[in-house]
Amino acid sequence: MTRFRPNLVVDGAPAWAEDGWAGRRLRVGSTVLRAAGPCDRCVVTTTDQETGVRGKEPLRTLARHRTIGQKLLFGLHMVPDGPGEVRVGDPVAVED
Repeated sequence: MTRFRPNLVVDGAPAWAEDGWAGRRLRVGSTVLRAAGPCDRCVVTTTDQETGVRGKEPLRTLARHRTIGQKLLFGLHMVPDGPGEVRVGDPVAVED
């Protein structure tokens, strides 16, 4: 997980649920976030964040399962619609 450097991880959603969230709004705690679009992954994810050692994963696996339009997609870019607070354990709801 550290290789992807996420700001927010959603637990309990089905695999690839974020594919249906692009362009929609999600409420997380008191914050509304707009899902601006999918996140294509870069070579930084191939570096172990603890040791600095580089390899071919996870991009090799993503290439087999998540290549869309010549990009390796995993996650979403999210933009807050306004101020709010997000805490560990907050429920996540798709609003529109």
